[in-house]
Amino acid sequence: MLALSANGVLPKADYAIFADTGWEPRTVYQHLDRLEKEIAAPAGIPILRVSSGNIRRDALDPEHRFASMPLYILNQDGKQGMTRRQCTGEYKIKPIKRQVRELLGYPYPLRIPKDVFVEQWVGISTDEFHRAKDADVRYMHNRHPLIDMGWSRSDCIRYLTSIGLADTPKSSCLGCPFHGNAQWRRIRDTSPEEWQDVVAFDAAIRRGNARANAAGNKLLGQAFLHRSRMPLDQAPIDHVTAAEWAAHQEELSTAEAPVPDVEELEQDVEDGCSPWACRGEADAELTQGDFGLAS
Repeated sequence: MLALSANGVLPKADYAIFADTGWEPRTVYQHLDRLEKEIAAPAGIPILRVSSGNIRRDALDPEHRFASMPLYILNQDGKQGMTRRQCTGEYKIKPIKRQVRELLGYPYPLRIPKDVFVEQWVGISTDEFHRAKDADVRYMHNRHPLIDMGWSRSDCIRYLTSIGLADTPKSSCLGCPFHGNAQWRRIRDTSPEEWQDVVAFDAAIRRGNARANAAGNKLLGQAFLHRSRMPLDQAPIDHVTAAEWAAHQEELSTAEAPVPDVEELEQDVEDGCSPWACRGEADAELTQGDFGLAS
């Protein structure tokens, strides 16, 4: 959307806002720097970087009130579950709202008049039109330009390729539990340092919320980053999932590839994270009573 705006396909935006969780892949920060230099700055569109802190550091700090990640849980009785997801709201939406208030001239706790608002673009394509929703405050009016244009994910990729941005990475925390196997493999195979980082984090959260543990809460189970509920460096990330196979089939020009045994493919969730459009938000339904992870 930033490129479309900078190139005159969409109206010129006043600002672009990037909500930084503090734990994005190195390639995302490099890409953001490139966007700012080559696309945004020449068009006169400021990129504002906002943050509520470093999600990795906060998760391991017993003194910090942590907004829980949707971790996969293996309870002592063998039952499986997930902790509730609060990270998108805390580390994406909250800092964006704070920045928008400041841009409008009404920082919290000032009351914003009813007729004062921003038109906010959210980058959801037609593939995920069901995720398009309004903001929950009246001073932000969400719009979805890609849907208005009838653009699918493939259209976006073609456009990015045409302007030299074919290598645009997905924005999500390095250790997001909603990563698909392809994303875990990409980290492992292309960035050994970041792979060691997520493996270490996965081991560190095995006993759950650092604050709860420091307070002596009873341990009801174990927490994991991978849906197999195995340590990340032992998880079956080399398995090709059903979603990966479907995406691969879309890219093939012929239908000659062999069809795998579907029963052997684990279910997958699209990786990536966006304010108002976390792709895995429907999967995190369990509350703190299941594991005592939420502070």
